[in-house]
Amino acid sequence: MNWIDRRVLVTDATGIVGSALTRRLLEAGAYTVVLVRDWDPQSELVRTGDIQRTSVVNGRLEDYDSLERAINEHEIDTVFHLGAQPIVTTAFMNPLPTFEANIRGSYNLLEACRVHRSLVSSVVIASSDKAYGDAPVLPYTEDMPVNGRHPYDVSKSCTDLLSMTYAHSYDMPVVIARCGNIYGGGDLNWSRIVPGTIRSLWRGERPIIRSNGLFTRDYIYVQDVADGYLALAERAAAPGVKGEAFNFSPETRVTVLEMTRLIQHVFGREDLEPLVLDQAKAEIKDQYLDSGKARARLAWTPKWPLEDGLRETIAWYRRFLDRTASQVALADR
Repeated sequence: MNWIDRRVLVTDATGIVGSALTRRLLEAGAYTVVLVRDWDPQSELVRTGDIQRTSVVNGRLEDYDSLERAINEHEIDTVFHLGAQPIVTTAFMNPLPTFEANIRGSYNLLEACRVHRSLVSSVVIASSDKAYGDAPVLPYTEDMPVNGRHPYDVSKSCTDLLSMTYAHSYDMPVVIARCGNIYGGGDLNWSRIVPGTIRSLWRGERPIIRSNGLFTRDYIYVQDVADGYLALAERAAAPGVKGEAFNFSPETRVTVLEMTRLIQHVFGREDLEPLVLDQAKAEIKDQYLDSGKARARLAWTPKWPLEDGLRETIAWYRRFLDRTASQVALADR
């Protein structure tokens, strides 16, 4: 695909994946429109100045008119729907806003694409391994049903079902990407294991594990995710891709405690003993994905081994936290 000729909408462009994907689109020459709800000066999109190279639509996923206007007025042909309330514990504590953003937001976006199907030729929906829910057999494969039980998981299951509805009932070029735990520079959700652990180590504090440390996950580097999303967009209308879901995973599964130890090793602070709280609620114990379908149909392969991705990630957070600390020190003088 020649991205110079594309007019692209990215929802949640201020998030970890959205910021990385937007930069890739800008570098490829795409006319890029971003939907922004809140201005976050610490997000990668804003901090790097990339937002100055985009067209910004201020709005919320829950507002259909904002989405319809963005697609219509900017003549969008490619949509990356990344926008969502992404935190499992937040969804558990207060599910209604999560349902509004993740479910209503998704059908608003899909309906706006349907109304303007003469414009839109590719819709990539960012889902999650959480959409599968608990499964008696792992790894997850795409032929397994979506079966979420907890609030966040259900919101992603619903998003996937809605996406399938628009793909199969209205013959729309909608495709679904399901990833495991995404990590990389730019994630400022400190409750997540990777940024939270790195910040604790930077502060010289014991890293905190909310679960018992034995939950199994796979972790995928943000640039591998961006590669997957771009591959889907380029082939969204192709037979065997259109209306399908695809798992993206390096297929390297580790426990939360093992992940914490690996971060400590790469950071150089193995002396700090993790604090295991064993307080996690509404979380699936074991989750990991099979990405054979993406390899076979999209020619996608992960390029970042876990330790290499963590090395890049830790370097980003060191720079970010050092700079933030310096700015605070200067402000206090």
